[in-house]
Amino acid sequence: MSKLGKKPIPVPKDTKIKIESGKLTLTGPKGSKELNLNDKIFTASISENNNLILNLIKKNEELNIIWGTTRSIVNNAVIGVSVGHEKTLELSGVGFRANLKGNILSLQLGFSHESTYEIPKNIKVSIEKQTTIKISGIDKELVGKVASEIKMLKPVEPYKAKGIKEKGQYVLRKEGKKK
Repeated sequence: MSKLGKKPIPVPKDTKIKIESGKLTLTGPKGSKELNLNDKIFTASISENNNLILNLIKKNEELNIIWGTTRSIVNNAVIGVSVGHEKTLELSGVGFRANLKGNILSLQLGFSHESTYEIPKNIKVSIEKQTTIKISGIDKELVGKVASEIKMLKPVEPYKAKGIKEKGQYVLRKEGKKK
């Protein structure tokens, strides 16, 4: 039995779930999302106390793994349409700045040129300070993908910890040359 798959998914009051043959439609205050469920493997139902329950039709070891993963994906979608997902990036280094021009994020990262990143449609990016970028959206996977692509423009180096990192990320510092 999958420990995670057995857990019911709590559904907030302002979120509506529509279950049709193999399709799960989630609508909430942040937006709506549609997920596909394999109806030959899973059955989805809503209990009296407003919880979404995923059940397996046939049980074996391979399907238990898929059961837990599918439950996590559905739970992330429920959280996304009700509250939303968010990541915060910090730029650390002399002269490192971020500017937003429409749907293009332009970054000055110590190179001779300006680095640009085009923001996808379903993602909202805001710049609080010139060195803090906040990425938010409904889809957890897309928010994480955008954050990792922006971080790859200038990864954090271990000697002076310059670069783009997530808020709260620990950087293992190295000692420099000794005389």
